[in-house]
Amino acid sequence: MRLKKAKVIMIQGTMSGVGKSMIVTALCRIFTQDGYSTAPFKSQNMALNSFVTPDGKEIGRAQAVQAEAALKDCDVRMNPILLKPFGDKGSQVILNGEVYGDYDAREYFRIKKRFIPDIMDAYDSLASENDIIVTEGAGSPAEINLRQDDIVNMGLAELIDAPVVLAGNIDPGGVFAQLYGTAALLEESERRRIRGFIINKFRGDTELLTPGIRIMEEKLGIPSLGVIPFADIRLDDEDSLSENLVSKSHDRPLDIAVVRLRHISNFTDIEPLKAHPQIGIHYAGSADELCKPDGALPDAVIIPGTKNTVDDLKELKECGIADKIKEIASRGKVVVGICGGYQMLGETIDDVEGIDMSPDQYEGLGLLPVKTVYYEDKRLSRVKGKVFIREEEGIEAAGYEIHMGQSIRRDGRPFAVLKDADGLTYEDGAVKNNVYGTYMHGLFDDPGVVNAFAELLCRRKGIKFKRAAIPDRNRFRQEQYDKLADIVRENVDIDSIYKIMGIDK
Repeated sequence: MRLKKAKVIMIQGTMSGVGKSMIVTALCRIFTQDGYSTAPFKSQNMALNSFVTPDGKEIGRAQAVQAEAALKDCDVRMNPILLKPFGDKGSQVILNGEVYGDYDAREYFRIKKRFIPDIMDAYDSLASENDIIVTEGAGSPAEINLRQDDIVNMGLAELIDAPVVLAGNIDPGGVFAQLYGTAALLEESERRRIRGFIINKFRGDTELLTPGIRIMEEKLGIPSLGVIPFADIRLDDEDSLSENLVSKSHDRPLDIAVVRLRHISNFTDIEPLKAHPQIGIHYAGSADELCKPDGALPDAVIIPGTKNTVDDLKELKECGIADKIKEIASRGKVVVGICGGYQMLGETIDDVEGIDMSPDQYEGLGLLPVKTVYYEDKRLSRVKGKVFIREEEGIEAAGYEIHMGQSIRRDGRPFAVLKDADGLTYEDGAVKNNVYGTYMHGLFDDPGVVNAFAELLCRRKGIKFKRAAIPDRNRFRQEQYDKLADIVRENVDIDSIYKIMGIDK
């Protein structure tokens, strides 16, 4: 069915981490299941987990997930502005999928309203092709110091005339204060846009919430649309608030330590490994945490991607993690670097133009015969080809690249032979003994790669490998979207959300 004019609903939150992205994902799936052409939209996202669109543009990972839930290819119009923090006070600004420049917070807030035409062009274009646009806010609309120049919460809601549903997270406690305080700090015209509220991540008997919900409805004059229970839905996380970054699983035969870099990005690369029953993952923020609680060395260390390779490399050296990784490698354990982690494993990083830090040459960990040189251009591409966990055996895999700089291998063998979106075939990464490096994100989405990696670790550890029937990653994600939609349908008044949008069911 097609509507004459696209309808819109906006999900805002009382703070970051309340589950806005998850609710938007659920609604995208529900509306799509109900026969409506649906697209997600977030005017401005701040995240280090990003994704490459089919045409080689960069958007926030959450919008790529939401698009997938809506059975759509991700599109740069779904997230016209992406901010990728590179320090405590600055971000790289990605506009319409391409690097616009690096700005500190004060500079960006001074100029950001100039991007309103880009935001509206993206939104209007999506609205012309879809029945429903599910829009996501950022942080909280009650950040009153930012209200004047807002382009992502109530400021955007006014621009696109969107009704708002306000979400609060009960898990840390204080959800009623969150909801009431948020509404109280808004202007009257902004409060009128809020047409309902949702309580998210509840554990327990919802009947216990009923008195509080009734009082909240009376005080706010806004109806409750439902209470979403805490559920084990496995979707890709997009930022450093992810609970995955503090996981400490040591109860499986194979232990993999993932370095928790300060500017860690695209850590979703790691999650598929957990599907193998022999692999346990734990994140490590110190040299001691790389090892098990009893001091035993991990079977492998993975250095993931980072938005600030040089800064994180310096920190690894200062805190002792770098020396510990070298020790682990010298003991025959496997070390893997992905993207920025790959660059760190090399011999040098030449940042002569000051792309990542002040202009200089930096020594890497020296575990791979690779030299990296940074250039202004950013590499963005979908890729596919053969990955060589074993030298003699290539495994078909697909993924994407997002990185600054070019790495030249002077020895050893390549990690993969890939073809990019332009049809160019090239050698990616490097392997030397037990150390592996690659630019390929999404590497472990392929079950064959996961099994091959588990087999490699088992062989090195001297234990029996058990091939796992790992579900296809794409099919698994689609099942998770359906599961999420079922939970939200059961616990949220979807009919009222349709009415709020002006759709007569």
